Amino acid sequence: MSRIEREYTGRSALHTLLALLLAVVLASCGGEDKVGAESMISGPSSKTWVADEQLDAAGEEVEQAEAANGSMQFYADGRFALGEGGQLRTGTWSFDQSARRLTLQFENDNVSENFEVTKLTEDEMNLKVPDGAEMKLKAK
Repeated sequence: MSRIEREYTGRSALHTLLALLLAVVLASCGGEDKVGAESMISGPSSKTWVADEQLDAAGEEVEQAEAANGSMQFYADGRFALGEGGQLRTGTWSFDQSARRLTLQFENDNVSENFEVTKLTEDEMNLKVPDGAEMKLKAK
């Protein structure tokens, strides 16, 4: 093998190694804003989520009264039930993974709520409202 061929082979190997290193770094970054699939919200049939932490628009933790901490149950058929402060509200939900948007349409109400999903894993879901406040939920 000539000196030029050895030099070219060495550069090619170095470029391949650098490309692989870059791919690993990019894949490992951004784990905090991982947004999984729709099935992670409801599980195979249903899944219950409870509030773990609530932040205001400035990122400061908001203290909540114990009674206000409710739970949300999402069903795989697109229905949901929200229990909070002794009240139960129901409706339908949809999730647009590419837009990272969770929409809740309440029954008997012309009100829908849209949330930006900033994180969605099997055990955690973070929802942000347009004013910047965020709720961190844990799967129960």
